[in-house]
Amino acid sequence: MLVKTRFKELLLSSLLLCTAPAIATETALQTVGQGQFSYLFWDLYEARLATADGQFSSYQQNKPVLLELSYQRDISKADFVEATLDQWQAQQGTLQQRHQDWAKQLTLLWRDVKKGDRLACLYRADGLVEFSFNGQSLGVVEDPAFGAEFLDIWLGAKTTAPKLRLALLGQNKKGS
Repeated sequence: MLVKTRFKELLLSSLLLCTAPAIATETALQTVGQGQFSYLFWDLYEARLATADGQFSSYQQNKPVLLELSYQRDISKADFVEATLDQWQAQQGTLQQRHQDWAKQLTLLWRDVKKGDRLACLYRADGLVEFSFNGQSLGVVEDPAFGAEFLDIWLGAKTTAPKLRLALLGQNKKGS
């Protein structure tokens, strides 16, 4: 019984150690910019970009980079994954096998969201991406190529939401 209890304590403490650094990092970062994303006449989410010093010039220079989405509508996990694939295709002209592989990982990590939920993507200093949902870690995508391609959906030159990109980069006050 003592061994079983000790094992549970160790498991819980290791879980807390795995999630606490990302959550602590999230709250220590300074906002670069923020903006509203709307589709037609629906407000979908408020987005916020943050870094250690509140500045953004590149993924390499500014890691960790946090993109936080606060949802204003209910959206299913399946719709998220489909929209992510659509964005990669729009930006790159075609989907590669890596995009399909990443979509499978995201399907396992992400949750359906309700109005008021917060989904965050933390591009860590080690080059990996950790997702959290309402402050709780969902897990890590361990492919170092994922971070920049994922964040480019919002921050890349070929984004389908250029006004939101400018707002996130602190270059204007409005999203799109």
